[in-house]
Amino acid sequence: MPDQFDLDKYLARIGYRGPLTPTFETLAGLQAAHVDAIAFEGLDPLLGRPVNIDLASVQAKIVDGRRGGYCFEQNALLKAALETIGFAVTPLSARVRWRLDAVAPLTPRTHMMLKVDLPEGPHLADVGFGSCLLDTPLQMVPDIEQPTAMGTFRLTQADGLHWLAAKQPAGWRTMYAFDLVPQIHADYMLGNWFTSTSPLTPFTSVLILERLTPEARYKLVNRRLVIEARDGEVRSEQIIETPAALRSVIDELFGVTLPVPVEDVWARIGD
Repeated sequence: MPDQFDLDKYLARIGYRGPLTPTFETLAGLQAAHVDAIAFEGLDPLLGRPVNIDLASVQAKIVDGRRGGYCFEQNALLKAALETIGFAVTPLSARVRWRLDAVAPLTPRTHMMLKVDLPEGPHLADVGFGSCLLDTPLQMVPDIEQPTAMGTFRLTQADGLHWLAAKQPAGWRTMYAFDLVPQIHADYMLGNWFTSTSPLTPFTSVLILERLTPEARYKLVNRRLVIEARDGEVRSEQIIETPAALRSVIDELFGVTLPVPVEDVWARIGD
């Protein structure tokens, strides 16, 4: 493991004080603490700022800088922690399906997640899917419903791919499709460049933040703040009316320190 990674600082950042043995209990505890403490956010692409995904940059931004990040950053950080503890981790990539019709063609590999091999079998660990954050690792077993504290998920297999879906108020919704081919850093560099710069991705034009606690899922899309209960049931929603209110929500609810004045973010999201 690269010597620039500081496990103790990461554990302090997520507030995790549990065991540090490579077991499911540890993996689940780390994932739950991570998504609670570190918000998914795409501020840098929205602001036209570069997203650097080398481990030193990710740690400086998220651990030291009180920021969040998206999948390439979040799961790189989790991967470093897991490998330092002694887990067997395989980095994977997926094709996002969340906003697509079932018949839409496959998209590029623009999502990073992890396969973690445990004595109980392989598990999918993912702290970076910002449309529907996962609060616990999932068994990589097809065709079973896997309830968690804040959701219900299901893996299926078809056309040579694994398909992950989440139960929503309107029914099952596919999150992403993936295979088990291990990825290297260069693969993620290409996906990260596309995701952070292309007008075809939402991050360059939409403010997106999400945080998942044991009791609620908080989502901010531009000025619309939504609080969801289990399985995506909307508990409340409101429109943020002023830049000052936006700064307070980002700081206090999502735990993120803005890298620029809030007025710069406000100007990007319009009405």
